[in-house]
Amino acid sequence: MFKKTLSYPHLVWMVLFVIAPMFLIFLYAFTVTDDGGTLSFTLENFAKFFEPMYIKILFNSVWIAFLSVVFCIILGYPAAKIIADRDRRRIAMGKKATGLLMLFVMPMWMNVMLRLYAWLTILQPDGVLNSFLSLLGLPKLDIMYTQTAVVLGTVYDFIPFMIMPIYSVLIKIDDSVIEAAQDLGANKMRVFWKVILPLSLPGVVSGITMVFLPALTSFYISDFFSGGQFMLIGNLIEKNFKNPVGRNFGSALSIILMIFAFLSMHVMKIFNKSNRQMDMY
Repeated sequence: MFKKTLSYPHLVWMVLFVIAPMFLIFLYAFTVTDDGGTLSFTLENFAKFFEPMYIKILFNSVWIAFLSVVFCIILGYPAAKIIADRDRRRIAMGKKATGLLMLFVMPMWMNVMLRLYAWLTILQPDGVLNSFLSLLGLPKLDIMYTQTAVVLGTVYDFIPFMIMPIYSVLIKIDDSVIEAAQDLGANKMRVFWKVILPLSLPGVVSGITMVFLPALTSFYISDFFSGGQFMLIGNLIEKNFKNPVGRNFGSALSIILMIFAFLSMHVMKIFNKSNRQMDMY
């Protein structure tokens, strides 16, 4: 009885901030209000999404999210491996981990807008980057308010979500597995491709999911770095929800993105299941 009583605050929280908002989103997405205030069922909100303009916005959003994932893997995997290798060696010697992972986690404790404004001082036309290039006699770079700036900001904001899951998998790899591969004649490159990379794939897939979905739905980064010059799917949803007339279409867009989220989680679940089956053999 006592445990049941303790669950009541959680149930109230779930109803008010999860179930009720989800109910309203589905209600708005599948209904339309006429001039008399009468609700009627419709699929027009979803059909509107397939107009060329909105398909282009979705394509641009997926493309930027894809580029962000690629660069997060390119930058995040080596960083996670270097930190995991150092920590694994120290743990094997009976010492504590280095704590280098905190260098990537600590910026997340700061307000995101403060971090983005720091990049503004670096990338703006008279900022730190162009001042440094001028000292070297190199031409200035016009990065702000471009797609490049949006990708850069997205990678900076979400790269910890790529590093942490990869690190959590790499740190658990048994050194005896690597030593066995080396005893069988495998060099460092072959050990990486045949042993370390396959074992770390669950962390990579988890990182891809944790970066792709937020990058796809984010709106504040694109607003900040593009100056509102081009719209992504997150900006489109925000714009529609700010307008009472567009909340039905915005709700339909939210459900479409929700489907993307469920599909990605399903793919991750299948991959992890197949990986566990391979480990059994």
